[in-house]
Amino acid sequence: MSSLNERAPWRGQISAAGILIGCIGCVIITASSVYTALKMGALPWPTIFTSITALVLLRAAGRTNLNEANVTQIIMSAGSMVAGGLAFTIPGVWMLGLDAELSWIEIGGVALAGTLIGLVCTALIRRRFVEESDLEYPIGTAAAETLMASRAGGATGKGLFGSMAAAGVWCALRDLVGAIPAMIGALPIPGVAFGIYNSPMLLSVGFLVGGAAVAFWLAGGLIANFGIIVGGSSMGLWDVAGGQGIVSSLGMGLMMGSGIGVVVRDILPAVFRGMRNGRDGGGSCETTAAHVFGKLDRGILALLVTAAALLICLVLGLSPIACAIVVALAFITTIMGAQSVGQTGIDPMEIFGLIVLLVIAALGESDQVRLFFVAGVVAVACGLAGDVMSDFKTGKIIGTDPRAMWVGQAIGAFLGCAVSVAVMCALINAYGPGAFGPGKLFVSAQASVVATMVSGIPSVPAFALGLAAGVALYCLGIPSMMLGLGVYLPFYMTLSASLGAAVKIAYDHAAARGKRDTHVDGAMAAGADAGSTDGETSHEETGIIVASGVLGGESIVGVIIALASVAGGLLG
Repeated sequence: MSSLNERAPWRGQISAAGILIGCIGCVIITASSVYTALKMGALPWPTIFTSITALVLLRAAGRTNLNEANVTQIIMSAGSMVAGGLAFTIPGVWMLGLDAELSWIEIGGVALAGTLIGLVCTALIRRRFVEESDLEYPIGTAAAETLMASRAGGATGKGLFGSMAAAGVWCALRDLVGAIPAMIGALPIPGVAFGIYNSPMLLSVGFLVGGAAVAFWLAGGLIANFGIIVGGSSMGLWDVAGGQGIVSSLGMGLMMGSGIGVVVRDILPAVFRGMRNGRDGGGSCETTAAHVFGKLDRGILALLVTAAALLICLVLGLSPIACAIVVALAFITTIMGAQSVGQTGIDPMEIFGLIVLLVIAALGESDQVRLFFVAGVVAVACGLAGDVMSDFKTGKIIGTDPRAMWVGQAIGAFLGCAVSVAVMCALINAYGPGAFGPGKLFVSAQASVVATMVSGIPSVPAFALGLAAGVALYCLGIPSMMLGLGVYLPFYMTLSASLGAAVKIAYDHAAARGKRDTHVDGAMAAGADAGSTDGETSHEETGIIVASGVLGGESIVGVIIALASVAGGLLG
């Protein structure tokens, strides 16, 4: 963010109409996100859906500015990540029979503290992870393509909206009609969720991320599932359940180590360089927070952190030392979330919350409810960070001012806090704590995992090994976050994304061969080279547009199904 004292054009990208439309949409999307996350154990990204909805509604109001539409969709979608952070963690309290110790004030404290930390952290890391990095952010890129295609005619618009419609129909046939299976080629391998998830979204994520990063993702999955679980259990080193505990611990260690590696390799050196340049009176003013933010900005961010810390101490009941550790580790995990979303479009927010939970438990916190609070705060912060960074990527592509986006995110996130807490409390009052858990009305799969892990890390040595390896690999330039995701995520997700990357390789190969076939005259080689750049650009754009449409089609249908589920649940 630039200084608040600047009279920048960012205010022109936020309108009263956009705020009103965004807030109404935020209430609907947040409510549906709570219900979907609890009922289905998943949370589809609403960004594409909200982008199109914002465009349509603003145009109906006579407004056609794409940046205004982008800020409006940011307000709409922000609350869904707050909802996800709560729904993926807090129901574990009810599963363990601790509901008598939980009040709506405490749930609200978790949501608000996580939101405050998430907003501060994204303001601090935006430049590094959006402006200076080459992370793809497939969701943000897809949203930008959707917004730009609304102005483009011809092949661009047809390519995006045609692929979006096809993916949407496919998803509806799978999830509503049941005409096509959700899983293909599933094999009964003990301890391994082997199969291909019939998801256009996962295929498009693999396509957009590309081969190199997905290769490490796949390598992590192969090592974990077939090396540790299958190989180790077949050799009698441990049983299948023991292997799964090692894998989950190793994966969490790798991901946390990668986040620490970012701090060690990228952030601390930049801070030290900025401090040294400041003492020397020279150097770039872009390297330190003191120069990136104005005095009023820094004061606001410090105030937000202080408010979050007070909530954690006074409302949630953690000690000042535990509070300081939670805030510090939340900064690291939001970095991990930004990196994960930037590379894969996946934000395992509950895993980041679980990592910090285990650290606090290892330091002596034995109250189980407070441990869930820790996980919830971090999950909300990381979920919001993933959403914010994707939105910043969209804004970078289409030219939206970062300050306008951050303000929109704050509006949607604070409103989302109120809505998500209200919906959670309404559901628990309506259905009771016995409705949450595996095989119950609200399966709450992620919260169930958190509940089973409250007792501690399954394999401390594996976690320590992953932590050290994550730091070392990242510092060596190896994407340890992708490796960790492959280790931790179910193998069917890894395999499905890998197929999308394979499609990208085949697509690039076919396009290159097609261009070679058109240059039959060797004497025109120089001319062909000179014109190849435009061809490559067109080829890349076509692939991104179609993949973005495929990704958006499933996410839109997922949100519509969620809205229908909420309506049906309330009417039922």
